[in-house]
Amino acid sequence: MVNFVNRDKNDIFGMPILNIIFKNRVFLRIIQFLVLGLFIYAIYFGFINPAKGENLFTTGLFWGLFWPFFMVTTLSTFGRIFCGICPHGFIGKFITKIGLKRKIPQSLANPFIGVFLLFLGWWATYYMYPEFFKTPYATALLFFIMTLVAVFFYYIYDEMAYCKYICPIGTMTKAFSKVGFTKLETYKEHCSSCKTFDCAKACSYNLKPFTFAKKNSMEDCTLCMDCSSACESVAFKFKKPSSTLFDKFKTSKAEVWALIFITAAISITMGFHHALGRSAIVEEFFWTKTARYFETFINFGTIDTVGLFAFFYAVLISIVLSVGGMFIASKIMRVDFNTTFYTLGYAFAPLFIIGGLSHIGEFFFYSYASNIVNGFNQAFALGLESMKPLATRKDSWVHIFNIFTHIGYFWAFLIMIARLKLINSSKILKILAFPFASALIVFYMSISFYKGYVFKTYGVNKGGHNHSSHQMKMENK
Repeated sequence: MVNFVNRDKNDIFGMPILNIIFKNRVFLRIIQFLVLGLFIYAIYFGFINPAKGENLFTTGLFWGLFWPFFMVTTLSTFGRIFCGICPHGFIGKFITKIGLKRKIPQSLANPFIGVFLLFLGWWATYYMYPEFFKTPYATALLFFIMTLVAVFFYYIYDEMAYCKYICPIGTMTKAFSKVGFTKLETYKEHCSSCKTFDCAKACSYNLKPFTFAKKNSMEDCTLCMDCSSACESVAFKFKKPSSTLFDKFKTSKAEVWALIFITAAISITMGFHHALGRSAIVEEFFWTKTARYFETFINFGTIDTVGLFAFFYAVLISIVLSVGGMFIASKIMRVDFNTTFYTLGYAFAPLFIIGGLSHIGEFFFYSYASNIVNGFNQAFALGLESMKPLATRKDSWVHIFNIFTHIGYFWAFLIMIARLKLINSSKILKILAFPFASALIVFYMSISFYKGYVFKTYGVNKGGHNHSSHQMKMENK
């Protein structure tokens, strides 16, 4: 164990204010208990106040403050710090200590489980039934069930298996956090003579922080900072943005697919349904036409068919472009497809996590800020005046956040170039393969410019956001 270290200038633990935020044990515990308290109270408040009008707190906390605002902004900067204060992870460490400590079976030790729970259980449902999770009761019920599942896994299995494999956002946060500009590692000169391995013993995930730098990977680290309390040799440093992605590391199939699925489910589907769905030519898009065609002979009930087919096409196009593009690139470079796909696939990471900041920025002013403030005012009887949205869609200045969309695909191209250098092939073949490997990035970029063209040429749908035929019939009654 090391008790004192002369920290580097880029070590966050050596910076007075940031040291308190990221390392001070008392401060971290206060934050963890505070988040846990808000989490439990929001679930309780959702059950006793299930109606949307009388409860802005439950939905505002989960769908405004926690996700997407705090989650997306921190993942793209500091990394997985939300996981470090996550209520499930926090209580899980205590439950695991008194649990059965069994090894999770191989059939469950699969990070694809969490990826598909998020992709199908949340996003597919969201686009088919857009109002379902927006109700306080449904939100409370969802997180209550997730908590029961988490507690079960924490009690039965060791090494925080729930976080690694079952948590719907576990693999996603692990993959997208690589875009950030921080890294947890240790001071090599102190670790070389260490015989106690206190940082590893303190880790509930059975990780070894002193190996992170050599591996160029923080593995399943959630930045809970328990290791930094056990040994002063642990460092949390500012690095060049996405520095991990510019070099070699052990790739993960689940991470690459998480990048593709989330980009499809969020960035591209929202571009189709939420953005272009507001245009005056909404009925001309192929996902809308497909929905209208099937509505003529299938009764979809309350399903938002336009949302369903926008999601379906976004996922299909993303898979075809990413897999097909990488396949062609692998043939051009004469390199194994799996090597090509799982090496270069990480270049897709900025599309959602950086590009998504444009959506987060706009909607913070459109609704997040007012919903969060009014929700807390309602839940804790603060007696404040109701807060109005900070901006409306008529305020053109809000569109300044669109810059993040352009930064997202620009940064993705840079990472693709860097990761192509890791492929063993000739330079000329890599140049020829680049546009094919980047097909998904090019499509994402094209949507951005196409949206601008559509709204400039045809304008906004005066009827508002597009709805399914069933919904429009209900509204006309």
